[in-house]
Amino acid sequence: MLRHGSSVGADLPPDEAVTVDAVADPALRAALAAAASGDAGPARELLAKTRLDAQWERRSGCVSALAECALHSPGWLEGWLAATPEDPDAVLVKAELCIQQAWEIRTGHRADEVSEDQFRAFFALLDDAAPVIAAAAELNPADPVPWQIALTHARGSQAPREVFDDYWSEAVARAPHHNGCHATALQYLCEKWYGSHEEMFDFAERAAEGALPGSKLNALPLIAAVEYRVVAGESAASGSSGSRVEAAIGRAMELSAWYEPGDPEAAGFRNHLALMLILAERWSEALEVFRAIGVHARSFPWGYVGDARKEFLEFRLGVRMQVASGTPFFSRPPRRASPTAALPAAHAPRSLAIAMAPPHEVAEAALMCGVSLRIAPAASGLSYVELVPDPSPGRRAAFSGGEDLLTGAADNFTTGEKWPALVLRRTADRYGFTLFHKGKPVASHLWDPSAPVTDHTDAAATAQALSAVFPVRDPRPLVTLLRGANDPARRQTELVTALGLPPVPEGFGVRDEVLDGVEGAQVLARRGVLKGIRDTVSTDLGTPALPVPRPRRWWVLRIAALVVLVPAGVYGWLSPEVSWYRTLVPTGAAVFFGVQVRKAWAGRRSP
Repeated sequence: MLRHGSSVGADLPPDEAVTVDAVADPALRAALAAAASGDAGPARELLAKTRLDAQWERRSGCVSALAECALHSPGWLEGWLAATPEDPDAVLVKAELCIQQAWEIRTGHRADEVSEDQFRAFFALLDDAAPVIAAAAELNPADPVPWQIALTHARGSQAPREVFDDYWSEAVARAPHHNGCHATALQYLCEKWYGSHEEMFDFAERAAEGALPGSKLNALPLIAAVEYRVVAGESAASGSSGSRVEAAIGRAMELSAWYEPGDPEAAGFRNHLALMLILAERWSEALEVFRAIGVHARSFPWGYVGDARKEFLEFRLGVRMQVASGTPFFSRPPRRASPTAALPAAHAPRSLAIAMAPPHEVAEAALMCGVSLRIAPAASGLSYVELVPDPSPGRRAAFSGGEDLLTGAADNFTTGEKWPALVLRRTADRYGFTLFHKGKPVASHLWDPSAPVTDHTDAAATAQALSAVFPVRDPRPLVTLLRGANDPARRQTELVTALGLPPVPEGFGVRDEVLDGVEGAQVLARRGVLKGIRDTVSTDLGTPALPVPRPRRWWVLRIAALVVLVPAGVYGWLSPEVSWYRTLVPTGAAVFFGVQVRKAWAGRRSP
């Protein structure tokens, strides 16, 4: 692992490029952004198209995403329903919204972790949802999506089996191979709800056997396998289900071959497949699946074991280490394309830090970061910091533990320092930041036009954390900037201005290395651990790559020493009465201080 750790999997997309549940459909992204701003027009057009073209799978995903948007920004949907109360698309989103509102109160916890008050509110909202679901089904009789929502309603309301069977019959009568309806029905049939492991596997395998090649229904047994191994926590070899798990993995591997690497349509089952291969200790195959996933992580199955994004990155890192440890020491892993080469230029992740300290202080604090940085002076004695591409990154950079490299560097170089650093990130139309103070992330935020609007409580907490570090008297304008999702570039720029920080450099987010060519910018080259320790403890402040201004006292002491030592050395060499070692001591000291003064003067005069 020590030899191959940094090269195995180096072609994977960088951590900062990975997103969770990112919306890939451009029309849906535009509809979500407009809806968050109060405009229902794009959503109306999108859902009308899916209805008229019978795009039932796409319609199901769009309805779910738009309902989640309405959960946090309800005004646009209320206005749409007020204008056209019989619109089948608006009523369908309302039906899904009712279900999501109920589940938000119940939460996804197990029944013994949900209070009685939560359950009462949950069932009351489900009762209110029933007539809305019925109206959606009546307004568009050919649509299977209302029946998918009804299946979710049946699971939450503890409907008897005959009710579930009726809903299921209605769904398959309209779309026999609708993946969303099958996945929803599978939940009802699993052991944690109203079925059993055997019934769940039987249902999934029947659906897969009747599916067309390339259909995502072929991955339904894999979803059942995740329910069995991960959610229920059953052993791989327990009962007769062990062979069914292996068969589900094999079927999903064949399905994955039907899709191009990086295809977001395949990301759902590929994320499940990666986890199941890890549990089976099939490391090389899991690494190939991570390559096929690319940047498209999903909330599930990773959300079953912790924070989805963190778990995805840590599992991916663990697979890399396992493959590296299994690679013979004297062999070479196969070379693959650069990870950033597979990313469109507009989607390449870019980051920039603004440190509340002058460049030489940042350079001294960053000696142990393990990455190469470019540090440039900013207004008011502050600094800009960006990563410098390294063709052969060190092992610490290769195994960054789930952080993007600049975020990890900021975590490092703010540790033990009184000054904070704000790390700005831009990836496509997603903009965000993380604030580090004393080596700890104290605030973070992401502006994503396709994501729900940030909750007011969360935005207020972030604004309060920012105002505690920066001289902001009134955090309320910050809350306004954080809660909006439209025009994220403007919001990020205005936040930087509101915090009293130097402006974001021109070109950030559009091109790489925006500090290259900035006056006074210099590169702090990556150091190994030993050299970093040596430079950190060195009394010679000239060891950082950046010139360090010396205080007046430093100059006075050294010049005074030279005034004394130079004559003493000259006297020693000219006087035969002075022993040789008494001559060498002042001479050596004079040379030492002279070299220090010469280096400091050269650094002081350099631009």
